[in-house]
This record gives sequence, structure tokens and C-alpha cells, in this order.
Amino acid sequence: EIHIKEPIEKEVNPRLLPGELLLCEASTVYKYVQEDGSNRGTYGKLICTNFKIAFLDDDSASDDNELQLKNKIVGENDITLQCVDQIYGVYDEKKKLLTGQLRKYPEKLIIYCKDLRVFHFCLRYTKEEEVKRIVSGIVHHSQTPKLLKRLFLFSYASAAPNNTGKYGRNQTVMFDTLEDWRDELERTKGNVKYKAVAINEGYRVSEKLPLYFVVPICVSEENILKYEGRGIPIWCWSCHNGAALLKMSAFPKEQDDSTSQTQKAFLDGICKTISKAPYELLKTDDLSSSLPSLQDIQTAYTRFKQLFLIDNSTDFWATDVKWFSLLESTNWLEIIRRVLKKAIEVAECLERQHTNVLLIEESATDMCCVISTLVQVMMDSYSRTKTGFQSLIQKEWVIGGHGFLDRCNHLHKSDKEEAPVFLLLLNCVWQLVQQYPPAFEFTETYLTVLSDSLYVPIFSTFFFNSQHQKDTNTSGESLKTQSGPFRFLTVWDWSVQFDPKAQAFLNNPLYAEKPKPDKSQRKTARFKHQRQLSLPLTQTKSSTKRGFFREETDHFIKNLLGKRIGKFINSSDEPPNSFREFYDSWHSKPVDYHGLLLPCIDGPEIKVWAQRYLRWIPEAQLHGGGTIATAAKILDLMEEVQSLQVKMDEEHSQAV
Repeated sequence: EIHIKEPIEKEVNPRLLPGELLLCEASTVYKYVQEDGSNRGTYGKLICTNFKIAFLDDDSASDDNELQLKNKIVGENDITLQCVDQIYGVYDEKKKLLTGQLRKYPEKLIIYCKDLRVFHFCLRYTKEEEVKRIVSGIVHHSQTPKLLKRLFLFSYASAAPNNTGKYGRNQTVMFDTLEDWRDELERTKGNVKYKAVAINEGYRVSEKLPLYFVVPICVSEENILKYEGRGIPIWCWSCHNGAALLKMSAFPKEQDDSTSQTQKAFLDGICKTISKAPYELLKTDDLSSSLPSLQDIQTAYTRFKQLFLIDNSTDFWATDVKWFSLLESTNWLEIIRRVLKKAIEVAECLERQHTNVLLIEESATDMCCVISTLVQVMMDSYSRTKTGFQSLIQKEWVIGGHGFLDRCNHLHKSDKEEAPVFLLLLNCVWQLVQQYPPAFEFTETYLTVLSDSLYVPIFSTFFFNSQHQKDTNTSGESLKTQSGPFRFLTVWDWSVQFDPKAQAFLNNPLYAEKPKPDKSQRKTARFKHQRQLSLPLTQTKSSTKRGFFREETDHFIKNLLGKRIGKFINSSDEPPNSFREFYDSWHSKPVDYHGLLLPCIDGPEIKVWAQRYLRWIPEAQLHGGGTIATAAKILDLMEEVQSLQVKMDEEHSQAV
């Protein structure tokens, strides 16, 4: 049966952003509600602009009071062009991937999004002309290669009122000035052995490097210039004991002998200089050999996301039966575990062995960013505040030169370059946030919203490959309102996307402000939805002994898993016991939420980030429950406490 909602009487006009243009539209499109097998849904208009695909029905017109909690830029029925993952057409009940030119037009359109939403549109009742226009328009604008300057980012920047000045520089550190780097050196007390250099001004060393960066004091400017910045240890962070985390982009592997000989001599020279006093001993770690490749990460994530891009409830229950084996076979959780384990190894060198760690990778802009960020989140409590975390992403990723444009494939240039490296980082940070909630000033909702912002092209933060690329494309004439460079928004100005009421959900009300040596705050039991989100062996209550095996675990499982878990614990080349001992001794002590934090990485401790991956699947929801509902209650309570405090203060001052 088809429940038909009367086609719209009143004209619904799309809300367009500055610089947004309507490109094509189709009316009497039927959007299915996915919850069950019935064909329930609603009629409306499907439009495509240079920013998004949107479905407008009569609900879109009504201004309800829930707007305060909604995203102001991207509505529930909006899909930014960058957020479209794949588009399928349905022809006689068969699904076919749509790309490029179409000979025949489908009767149904299914759009899979990168934030894991799935939209089903039925085009049977739409005029044929309109179907052709809207389908080819959507496929063309979201799937074909684009020029950088054609990104909506530029249309928006040139048309939007110039209000970007109001975002205070007092909060997130942008790391685009020499001052910012000097302040960071001072904050981490690294300024004794390291210096900020401006040798790359005008990008004369390399277009890959930022304008300003930090190197050991003993490294000369001529050395930096010699190989365009390759083979130079670049400073990331200094530990309280003086040991530092450094990164270096390696020399290309395929080269003739004489070149590689001179490069090797050059490297040895550099390493000798920074291993001598006053520097600590140096341990190098080539991440390209010790961590999964970008190809592995891309393959695993592609498999993993298929578990959540579900067409209907029948599919959901079909995957539910084989949930654990499907989850295991994607290898995504295993990659997260390996990355966290590597970060713990690095933390051990810095914290316990007082050794400098030099991370090496071909361009030092992929796994180097992941590991250095994680190490800082684990070791530096400032990185666990909202401002600190944002400054860290800015430092290691945005200015550090992670190729967001290529890795997210925003321009649909080449699938070979695509890999969800930044998402991998957010998944790893989420593991820490959910294992130690009081240690973080931000919430998992903050991480989810940040992951969604990856596809919103009104912010420049995630839409360039390097600072050089951004700088060279910033100069440009915009519309009459202003001449001169584009003024881009930064994603860290959350007020662009959310009203204050919604922003409250990004902050953790239970953040442990000051370190209190209170031992009662151990991990509490958490309710688990019937679809477990980690591989089996999880217990509902946390065991008192936080060692490797729970005492309750029976002998059989120990034998079974001992063989399997043994594999990844001893997979590193160093003696496994030093890592294990460091890990176990830390876990046997009470947690200091402002000190070192080590994630639990044994067996079932690595979980699926349910909020991000299951949020659109009705079957997986707890109605009126879940973390957001809890957060809302806590926020209400806090407001009440604060208002009572104000009243008490007033009474008190009157009495005085």
C-alpha cells in the first residue's frame, strides 16, 4: 500500500546561502521513509544547487522551535555535493551505479552519503523532462572531476558578507605566524633546544612545507634548503622531561646509488647532531613499514562503511545475524588497534625512556599526523580541552600539510589518492573519549560533528592540500562587496553551524576540571545496546583487575584467544615485554585525568563509534535514550545548579 501525502499546495522555496545558485529541480518527487518495508513517504521537490542536493517538502517550510538544535547550514534533507558517496539508479528492481553520461533514466534514485545517510527517491510521478534534468544534474555536479576554483568555498567566500573578523583569534591557535610557533615552544618548554624558522617565507624551500615551522637549533638553514626540506627533523611537541616528538619526510626510495649515498650521509650527519647532548637519544620509526598502508586503510574503511549503508530494515536484520564476523572481516577495528598501539609505543619512549622519537614517512603528512596527534592527546592534557584539540588539528593537519583535498577526494580527481586518514584519527580519539570521558572537555558529539564538517565546503579548513595551495588560491577578485583576497571561514567557529543551545552538546559537562586524587571515579558500567559494538568477550561490568585477561574468563576462551591475541601483541620488533610492562603498570594504577592516558587496546576494548555509524539506522536507536539523552539531562541539571548558585550569591550579597 502507498500512503500518499497530498502534493504540496504552497510553493516551498529553498533556503539558499550567499553565492548558492539553483541549478536544476524536479517536482512531485516521492521520498521514502526508510523505517519499514511499506512504501510510506512524502512528496516534495528535489533540487540541486552548486552547494547541495536538497529535498523540500511542506515540513521544510514550517519553522519549528527545534531549529535551535539543528545545523544552520546543512538541513536534515540536504546533502552537500562533497558528501555524496555513490548514486544508484533502480531500473526494474535492479540497482545500477550511476556515473557520467546516462542513456536511460531510472525510476528510483538511491543516494549514499559519506556521513552514512541513505536517501531513496521515487521518480515515477515526475515529468520525464524533469527526471532527465535532475538525475543528470545530480550525477554531473557530485561525481565528475572539478577544478579547485569551482568549489562552493570560493562562491561563498566571494558572496558572503565579510563577517569573518569576529572569530576571536584568542581561542584556537592557527599556527600561521611565527609567533604562534614560538608560543607553542614556550608552552611545552621546547625553546631551549628548538627554534622556529621563517626560511620558507615565499615558499622558497618547498611548497609542501608550511611558511613557519620548528627545527632543532643545531640544524642550519643551508641544510634545510639543500633537499627542499626533505630529511629535516621537524618538531611536533616536547614532553615535560625534554624528550621531543619529531617528524621527517623521507627521501624517495627509487634513486640512483650516488644520490642515495649523499642523502644517506646527509641524514647520518643530521641524526648524529641531534643525538648528542643537549639532545636526548634518538629513536627513529619508519611508519610506512610499521603501520598499515593508506591502501589498506581505504580498503578496510570501504568494507566497514558498507555495514552501515543499509537500504531497509530487512537488510539490517540480515547483517545482524553475522554482525561479529562481518565486523571482524573489515579489519577496520584492527587498524585502529594497531594505530593506538603504535601511539602507546611512542609515548613509552618519550615518557619512560626519555628518548626523542623521529617519525618518518614519505611526505610526513599522513600517518605522521595521526600518530603525533594521538601521542599529544595521550600525553598533554591541554590537547584534551576543546581549544587545545582544535589548535592541535590546526598545527599537525591543516598547517602540517595533510592533503585533505586528495585524501577526501573532494574534487573527484583520482580515487587512488583517497584514504580516510583524518577519520581514522577521529575514530582513535573517540576510543579515548569513550574510555575516559572525564578527561576530555569535548564530547563524542563534538567528534561526530567535526567528522561531518569534513564535507561542508564553506570552511577552508578541510579543503586544501597545504598552506601553499590555500595561499596561492586566496588572492582573487571577489564580488563588488570587497576586492582583494578571499576571506574564508574556519570550521572552528562553531556559531556558523550551530546556535548556542546546540553548541552546548559539544562540551562535556562532566569534564574533570582540576586534577583531584579521587579514586572512586573509575570506569562505571555502561548499558549496551543489543547489537554489541565491539567484538565478543565484552562484559557489562568492568572488571576490577584491568589486566590482560579478566579473572572470570574461562579457561577455554583463554586458550582460544591466547593464540589469536598473541599475534598482535608481539607483532612489534622490540622486546614485547617492555611495551607490555609499561602498558600493564599504567593500567594497574588509578587514572589521573590530567596526566598520561593510555587507551585499553586488548580484545573487545576497541569499539565501534556507534553515534557516528549507527545514527541513521532506526533499529539501532534507543528511543528517548542513549548518550545524547543523558547529556541533555545533565545539561539541564547543570543549568539548574548554576541558576541556584546565582540566587545564593545574590542572597548572600544582600545579607552582607
